[in-house]
Formats: sequence, C-alpha cells, structure tokens
Amino acid sequence: MSIVAIVGRPNVGKSTLFNRLVGMRQAIVDEVAGVTRDRHYGRCEWSGREFSVIDTGGYAVNSEDIFEEEIRKQVHLAIEEADVILFMCEVSTGITDYDTLVADILRRAKKPVLVIANKVDTGDRMFDIHQFNSFGLGEPWAISSASGSGTGDLLDKVLELLPPEKEAEQERQLPHITIVGKPNVGKSSLTNALLGEERNIVTPVAGTTRDSISSHYNKFGHEFILVDTAGLRKKNRVKEDLEFYSVMRSVRAIEHSDVCILMIDAQQGVEQQDMAIFNLIIRNKKGCVIVVNKWDTIENKGPNTMKEFTRDIMNKIAPFNDIPIVFTSVINKQRILDVLEKAAKVFENRGRRIATSKLNEAILPEIENYPPPAIKGKYVRIKYATQLPTPAPSFAFFCNLPQYVREDYKRFIENRLREKFDFSGVPIQIFIRQK
Repeated sequence: MSIVAIVGRPNVGKSTLFNRLVGMRQAIVDEVAGVTRDRHYGRCEWSGREFSVIDTGGYAVNSEDIFEEEIRKQVHLAIEEADVILFMCEVSTGITDYDTLVADILRRAKKPVLVIANKVDTGDRMFDIHQFNSFGLGEPWAISSASGSGTGDLLDKVLELLPPEKEAEQERQLPHITIVGKPNVGKSSLTNALLGEERNIVTPVAGTTRDSISSHYNKFGHEFILVDTAGLRKKNRVKEDLEFYSVMRSVRAIEHSDVCILMIDAQQGVEQQDMAIFNLIIRNKKGCVIVVNKWDTIENKGPNTMKEFTRDIMNKIAPFNDIPIVFTSVINKQRILDVLEKAAKVFENRGRRIATSKLNEAILPEIENYPPPAIKGKYVRIKYATQLPTPAPSFAFFCNLPQYVREDYKRFIENRLREKFDFSGVPIQIFIRQK
C-alpha cells in the first residue's frame, strides 16, 4: 500500500488535514508503538483506492537549533518512505524561514511533492496563494482542512501521482509471513534459525527500506515469503528520537503481509508496546500467531506455568483471543517448526470460504435460539447470512432493523462462527445490513 506523508512546520493544519483524510472511512487513529503522541498513522480511501497517511507532527523542543534539525529530519524521513509528499503552508502567515528550509530539501528530492496552501477560508485568500509559487515546486493547492474545501480535488491529484498498485502476481501467490515485535525479542534469530545457511535474500518488500528484508523460504513442505522487520522501539523521553524509520517500515511490512508472527519476550510478558503492535495487526485484518520466545530463561517452571502465561496473554488481548500461542527458545531451536505449522494453518484459515447454504445451516439455528434483544419493543429478525468476497473473513447478516443490533451481539455471532468453523488466528468482520 502506498504512503502519503504530510510535512511542514507546526500549526499549519497538518493534523486537521490528516483527521479529515482518515475520517473519510471512519478509521480509528491510534498511536503506533514507538511514535510520539503527535505522529499518527491512518488509512484513507478515495475513489476506490486505499493508501496510508502519515502525519509527521510537530515538536516540543526548547532550542531553535534543535527545532530546525527536527524539521529537517522529519522531511528526510518523509522523502525516504513516502510515495507522495504533501507540503503544507499557511496562507495567513505566508512564507517563513522554516517553510523555505523544507522547500529547499524537497526541491532536491526525487519524489512527487504537492504544495498546499491551507486556511484558504474565503475567496479573498485565493489571491494570497501565489506567493508559494516561489518555492519552485509547482502550483500551490488551495484548501481549508477545517472545512474540507478543496480537499477533493487535492485527493484526485494525489491518486494521479501514486504509483500503480503492484501487480507482483507471482510473488503474491506465495503467503507473506512477517515477523514483528519489539527490538531484541529474537526476530532475526528466528529468521536465521528457519533459513539456516541457505539464506536467499530476494528483493526488499515493496516500499520498504533495507531493514525489512524478505526471503524465499522453501523447506519441510512449506513455501512462502518470510519478512524480518526492524523492531518497534519505545519512546525515548530524553531525546525524543523515536526511530521513525522502523515504525514506518514495520507498518508497511504488516500491511503487505498475510500472517504476522508477533514475538514476545517471555521474561517481560505482554507489555503495552506489544499490545500496540497486536492492535495494528488486527486493525489491518491480518492473521496472527503469538510466539513467546526465550522460554528457556524462565526459571522454576511448574506444570501450570505455560497455562498461566497463556491465560495472561488471552486476558490482555481480549476480546479477540482465538489466537495460536507457541512457546519457543529460538537459540535452542525449540518448537520453531511449530511456529511455521501454526502460521501456515492461520494462512489457510484466513482464506477460508464458507458456502452460503452451509453458513446459514450452521448459524441460523444459533440465532433463533438466542435472538438479538428487543429494543424499544422492536424485534430484530436476522433472515440469512453470506460471506463477503474480501481477503480476510467478513460476513454480512441481513435483517429488518440493522440499527438495533449492538456490538455485544456481533461478538456473540462471531463466537458462534468460530465454534462452527476454524478461523483461529484471524480477525472476523461482521456487517449487519438491511434486508
């Protein structure tokens, strides 16, 4: 999936534009692990095309020298990772030294750049946008990110500039399995243990930089593309240097994957950062296998230690906890082939298709026995269900009053689907539609 980055000095409306773009599909905007609270990642859909949007955010630093260096660093990051760069300026303030600094860097970049003149809220302001022609980056686009004026035309232009969607059919026929997690949990060790000495590095995954390396794995009856990503780092409160490269690489690797192997350190357990990565996997509707590595370092293991650890993980990742968990010691090559078996099974589950007749035969009796609760004297009657033609499992249930079906009842339906059919490790989407 392509990436569009919004750059510019603080307070020109980058976050407002970002929220407007991702809000078009009611996306949940959350802070990806390892990014600051004002750097966000989201998805935008326009005219049938989806792409990622990165809000590169502002800064809270004391020194002007540091401030300038941070802006420079941010723009370089955008140039490195993004396919299209939106350079935001503000009409009322005009061109500042920081705007000039950003423009100087962007002129030397070999990436498409659109200059955006924001806060053009009145017709009079249209005359002020021509000052930004002096950047030499093309005609500025007049928008108001607050009201949405001009953003439609801007998005049409963005779609023109985005690279065509990849047609790497041969590579896409193979499952893409991505190993993700915090630094030092054993991702590269697992990759090397699986690949052994016959490591065959193929082209880097589309759009990622050198630290996300994909390898062709073909052993023990399994064939797939195995992707080893950089670790997502914790926030460093002292330097605020947050390894933004790693975040964007891992985000992209997750988006291009079919199944993600989330590695957790057995000594540390499930931490907040692990949960952030997990949520990123689930919101991208990817399959997931959780691998608890360094199990050999846990001392005084009893007969129930593994069960207790599993229960703790399940509680933390609830309500979606139908996920395979493998306890490994990569350094001792303990149970690493189990990881492959589980990942292959999750890939199979993600592509599972249930015939409409079989689906209704299995699920409608469950719904009749436990119908949706009546609301305001209105009774919901679900007539039939069908699976939608999406990459990840999603189902549409048709009824008379879809607006009265609550989230907890959707979870009930999902749990019955999981009981009847094997969707272990895969998120399921439930849509309630008007019959």
